[in-house]
Order: sequence, then C-alpha cells, then structure tokens
Amino acid sequence: MSKHNPRLQPSRSADQPCPCGRPKRYGECCGRLHEGSAKAATAEDLMRSRYSAFVVADEAYLLRSWHPDTRPAGVDPDPRTEWLGLEILGTGEGTPFHNEGTVEFRARFREGGRTGELHEHSRFLRHEGAWVYLDALDS
Repeated sequence: MSKHNPRLQPSRSADQPCPCGRPKRYGECCGRLHEGSAKAATAEDLMRSRYSAFVVADEAYLLRSWHPDTRPAGVDPDPRTEWLGLEILGTGEGTPFHNEGTVEFRARFREGGRTGELHEHSRFLRHEGAWVYLDALDS
C-alpha cells in the first residue's frame, strides 16, 4: 500500500453535501460507507461511494471496496485532481437481489487547469456479502 500524505487529503465534514450527487449530506450518504458503519445496498451505491472516496482521497476505502482478484497493491489519489461531478448513465442488474451488476458513469475532473472526464462501464460483484468493484468493461 502506498503512503498517503494526510495533509494533502481533502477534508469533508458530515454536514457537507455528498460528492456522489445525491441530495444527502456526506455523513448520511457515502460517509457511512467510508467509515464502515453501512454497506452499499446496490452496485450503483458502491459506484457512488467509490467516486466520493476519490473526492475525499480515502485510499483505504477504495482498496476495501475492490475485489481481491483485481485489487492493486495501492491507490494513490492525486491531490491535484479536483473531481467536479458524477453522472450515472445506466445500470444493469446490481440490485439487492443480484450478485453481479454494471454501472456506466461519467466523472468530470479538473487537473492542471484543464477539465476532462472519465467514462467507464464498471463491473461489480458480491464478495463475502458485500458489493465490490471488479473491473472496467472494454468499450
């Protein structure tokens, strides 16, 4: 696991809007998943919480929510990347009644004064009773 410089980690109070785009406060939305007091009910919930983890630079959560077969040794969110918003484009299965699911999303960001976007069709599986990120489908 890489060493993360805590002074570069963006802070997010429980009362701030959740970065995932839902009309909830961070503490009652993705913050609960990040701290481990709740689990994602759907693949989309996990996708949103992982986006929020990138926003708040929560490397530990990103690794915990990654399938062990595809999990890297470490994730080092770049503190110079400003995440600007998440748009869910579609989902396939991934409900509380499924064991697999997909989420297509677009995440906007700013880096070095330039804006860009990450467009991905992600696969999720249940592993040991919890949704985890598996990988990205080829486009």
